[in-house]
Amino acid sequence: EMYLGQYLSSRRDEFYVATKCGCQMIFAGDHDETPHIFTRDNIRRNIADSLMKMRTDYVDILQLHNPDVATSEANGVVDTLNELREEGVVKHIGCSSTSPHLATYIDWGVFDVFQIPYSALERQHENLITKAAEAGAGIIIRGGVARGEPGEGLGNQDRWAAFEKANLDELLEAGESRTAFLLRFTLSHPHCDTTIVGTLNPEHLAENIAIAEKGPLPADVYAEAKKRLDAAGQSPE
Repeated sequence: EMYLGQYLSSRRDEFYVATKCGCQMIFAGDHDETPHIFTRDNIRRNIADSLMKMRTDYVDILQLHNPDVATSEANGVVDTLNELREEGVVKHIGCSSTSPHLATYIDWGVFDVFQIPYSALERQHENLITKAAEAGAGIIIRGGVARGEPGEGLGNQDRWAAFEKANLDELLEAGESRTAFLLRFTLSHPHCDTTIVGTLNPEHLAENIAIAEKGPLPADVYAEAKKRLDAAGQSPE
């Protein structure tokens, strides 16, 4: 956030700025720990810190950082978010969530945005993404390239076993990487408004942009990929 503030504060109107709340950064000797604390005081402290670091007086989106429903209810988190929106420091409120809590949050009908993990290798929330979008929420996908291939970034071999079991390599275009295919699969979901993709350097960013500019997979390839993934046991809940 401090880097963002350093470079974007003078160009604030050119960007949508989103951040999360509900974490407390604690130095634990050789590492930082981030326990989740969703009290009103901590959420307000989170946004105050973010605004100061980013040198701005508002954020476009403030998202809860994956609380369970019981915690949200006990702490009155929606009331706190609405207070911040009324004060003008937050334009839209969102929630980063997963099952089994996501469906309930959608039913509440109070969030403008949901951040949801989804990729060809993690299709659990595929139908809930549609449900959230049909309820009027914007959809931010995270994990859209399964955190990278094994040995790169946070890539996990177990997660990629589904790719191999479904024989998705047979569907790649000439010269297309598995990661590129996954990104285009994610973008093929009709209710994906945007997706978070980790970037290591400017070259990596340019590569991701080039992939995204190719657009979604052809409809027949997308359908075949889902069919193969279903057969491999990777299906929506």
